[in-house]
Amino acid sequence: MIQLTILAVVLLAALAVGVLLRRRDGKIRAADGIDLSDSARAQLLASVGVTGAGPAVLHFSADWCGPCDAVRRVVANVTDQLAGSPQPPQDIEVDIDAEPALARELNVLSLPTTFVFDIEGRERFRISGVPKATDLHSALEPLTTAA
Repeated sequence: MIQLTILAVVLLAALAVGVLLRRRDGKIRAADGIDLSDSARAQLLASVGVTGAGPAVLHFSADWCGPCDAVRRVVANVTDQLAGSPQPPQDIEVDIDAEPALARELNVLSLPTTFVFDIEGRERFRISGVPKATDLHSALEPLTTAA
């Protein structure tokens, strides 16, 4: 009987830890507005296409990452919807295995991780996990109309 009680307690503790770890998954969080003035960061971002010439959605993925496929679809759908905007957003996918220095610079700790940059190249939002299309659209749309 004591073994069943211990097992139940361990399972409940594991469930609680899992819920706490996943509570931020897919949530769009405002970034602290880091810009491209840091030359090392600017060079790494420019090498993958984030130049500050327009808004960009940069998402890290890998071949072995299952949820990255869902992020790929969500980002493509939202950027396609906003393609007719005055400042259409770029959809930039980066393989974390091919660009480990950029991943370290941006503190990417898990996959999938997505960043939204404004037209001046400032990091505006960060998303860990799969974002909801409506949330990503709402975050990105104001950035595409700025002149």
